[in-house]
Amino acid sequence: MESIKSSLEKKKALKYTTKYLVIAIGAAVYAVGFQFFLFPNAIVSGGLVGIAMIINVFTSLPVGMLTVVMNVPLFLIAWKHFGLDFLLSSLAGVALSSILVDILALRSIVATNDPMLACVIGGVIKGAGLGMIYYVGATTGGVDIVAKFLRQRHAHIQFGTIILIMDVVIIAAYALVLKRYESAMYSLIAMFVVSKVIDLVLYGIDNSSVCYVISEHSDEIVTEIISGRVHRGVTILNGAGAYSGRPEKVLMCVIKRNQISEFRRMIRSIDPDSFCIVTDAKDVFGKGFENIAEVK
Repeated sequence: MESIKSSLEKKKALKYTTKYLVIAIGAAVYAVGFQFFLFPNAIVSGGLVGIAMIINVFTSLPVGMLTVVMNVPLFLIAWKHFGLDFLLSSLAGVALSSILVDILALRSIVATNDPMLACVIGGVIKGAGLGMIYYVGATTGGVDIVAKFLRQRHAHIQFGTIILIMDVVIIAAYALVLKRYESAMYSLIAMFVVSKVIDLVLYGIDNSSVCYVISEHSDEIVTEIISGRVHRGVTILNGAGAYSGRPEKVLMCVIKRNQISEFRRMIRSIDPDSFCIVTDAKDVFGKGFENIAEVK
């Protein structure tokens, strides 16, 4: 019994160690993208960091310090809704990222003076860092916490998309307040890159697709999907034509994106007159896909 308890404690300790190590690496990557690429080219970040950058122009106060101060009320609210574990990991995320941003600011390294290159490369690096932090269930505070609230109510909207929308609002405010319209336009490009990289880290590049098929040869198609070329499961839904009133079998199948071409060829070879819909799917869990128990 003691050995089992000790083993569980070791696994728990390893889990937390890994989590905070990923947060630390993510914060470092984020700081490099921000301080070496985006900030030197006046490419404003969204969220509280963007607001801190606006304040920095007028006061010269450190961006990292301002970000921490503005995050305090948001973290107090988040504690009540998401619990102590979320609070501690997110505190680590915002503290490490803010401290590293201010430390790197002392080195005065500018990786490029080309704003477009800074948008793309800096956006990729910053997005990768943020994606790592979000992947383990933490945030860097600010709009990230607001995005987490919103995603609880609107789970179909991707995390990066919610952040992108809120960042656009802050960047628009930056342009209006400081009259830096060109910088704001570059910032929008950078924010788009950041949001796409975040979604790539969180959801992966190999997204799945949901296929719906209505055919007179549904039995043959089911056999081919299960044991033939595709090797996937099929769910048979009972439907009916709205105009004809005739009962129809609707086949639903989830496949990997790289199987779409083969799936189309298979359907075309069996029934060229079939009706088929293929649409993107996110967060597919279960046998043959990601294990739900391993989802962060």
